[in-house]
Amino acid sequence: MMRRLRFNGTGSGEGGCPSVHEDLDSREIIVHGPPLTDPEDIAQLQHMGAGEVPIVVPRALITDWGPKDLTREAKIIDLGAFNGLFETFKHTAWRLETRRRYASDEATDTWAQFTRGETPTWDLGTPYCDMIRRQTGQGARVERVRLVDSPATPGQRYLLAHAEKNAALGEDIRNLSRADAQRLHLPGEDFWIFDSRLVVRLNFDDADNLVDVELITEPAEVVRYSMVRDAAWHHAIPYTQFATE
Repeated sequence: MMRRLRFNGTGSGEGGCPSVHEDLDSREIIVHGPPLTDPEDIAQLQHMGAGEVPIVVPRALITDWGPKDLTREAKIIDLGAFNGLFETFKHTAWRLETRRRYASDEATDTWAQFTRGETPTWDLGTPYCDMIRRQTGQGARVERVRLVDSPATPGQRYLLAHAEKNAALGEDIRNLSRADAQRLHLPGEDFWIFDSRLVVRLNFDDADNLVDVELITEPAEVVRYSMVRDAAWHHAIPYTQFATE
């Protein structure tokens, strides 16, 4: 079975070597870099088995990108603390939406309107809308990339319509095909990044209900999610163009 590998990071400023990857299932670490080839150097190594290849990597690579512990305990925050982040972020709030449906959407009046073939009547006067409009009005950026299957699911088509409401609040909404996301090796996680320093991962159950909200502050993890953001944002296109295509 093919491993599910995640790129953690590289110690190279220009090229791609050396780098650290992590097996998402076994939690094994894969490091690649230039081989150690001098026979006198190799002769000093102990316990090197047949088929093993010694490689040389900077110490900083392991320090920066290797796991800091075997079992990182998730820091779960309540919805009040999560919502508070939208009040306190200073510059950017960015979201990746990866799911094929969100159960919470289907409990709304606008979902019922949408499924009847009507144009949803968006309420732009909620406290959340006022908060986002206030943030974007002060120059802060609120941005999202939404993945879309081919063909799009009903939930994804609803979000394409919902983007009209997001845009009215000053958000920048873009879409990316799931095929492109897979080609880019984007994770299947839903998350927000606030000011490039805090990550909030949204965890869902198999019925597409939000289960809990996990706050991530470890610098290496925040950088990894920021790399995902940059790749997704670079390849995504504005929702109006995506819907037309």
